[in-house]
Amino acid sequence: MNDFITVILPAGRSAMELSLFVLLPVMVVMLTIMRLLEATGVLDWLVARIAPLLRPFGLTGLGVFAALQVNFVNFAAPIATLAMMEQRGSSDRHLAAVFAMVLAMSQANTVFPMAAMGLRVGPVLAFSLMGGLAAAAATYYLFGRRLSAKEMVLDETLRHPVADTPKGVLDVINRAGAEAFKIAVGAIPMLVLALVAVTALRQAGAMDALTRWLAPALTMAGIDAALVLPTMTKYLAGGTAMLGVVDEQLRQGRLSAELLNLSAGFLIHPMDLPGVAVLMAAGRRVAATWRPAVLGACVGIAVRGVGHVLIAL
Repeated sequence: MNDFITVILPAGRSAMELSLFVLLPVMVVMLTIMRLLEATGVLDWLVARIAPLLRPFGLTGLGVFAALQVNFVNFAAPIATLAMMEQRGSSDRHLAAVFAMVLAMSQANTVFPMAAMGLRVGPVLAFSLMGGLAAAAATYYLFGRRLSAKEMVLDETLRHPVADTPKGVLDVINRAGAEAFKIAVGAIPMLVLALVAVTALRQAGAMDALTRWLAPALTMAGIDAALVLPTMTKYLAGGTAMLGVVDEQLRQGRLSAELLNLSAGFLIHPMDLPGVAVLMAAGRRVAATWRPAVLGACVGIAVRGVGHVLIAL
């Protein structure tokens, strides 16, 4: 029992530090900026001008808004947009394309905290856009081509608070701060459990055994064995849990900032078990498109991964 407690306490301390001193301040600033742009109409203006350019990729105006949400808020933010698209009559084909795009793009709740760990945000966001467009197009024209393309009466108006007075601005800031606090606090249980599990598996020798078992195949593929742990954590427990593992590995010198940037395309996105499950909760029709969306997201993630590798060469 004492050994178990010595695993829990350091993991809990690391999770609290990461959530409250890294994730929370970053999310407060990013969410405040996004909500102010939304409330002042800048986001509406931007979506209206970008949407026609992205329609050939199978995206609608609300799809553009979902892309901005996942890149600058967090991976769960597009749930409301996907639900809105379903309720307002978007076709199954468009829903699948937007779902795939969100799964393939970088998630703000991982990207911006990792910037403090050495992650280069500019290339991540650039390749995120490329990967998202590739995922949407692959889903719309290939994997989801048999889905219904029938559109109902479509209303793409974005309804949100208006910040045209000092009180309105203050209300938007307060709401953004409360939203950021909810995200940061909500991440604590997953971070604690992930770090406890990872620490316990490492102390039991399971991670070292798995790394040794995979070492020959990884060496042949030119992949660093240090990526085994964050990759397993990411795809099984999600991006927030992976964030905690990467932070710990960087502190211990097991992972370098260069390797983190090299693997960003494959590691930083919502296409994992928790991410897919959470986004499927947006609605019945959204959930029904998960298979073509996941296949399309794989194309987008491959594009992102190759892009990060190429700029590192």
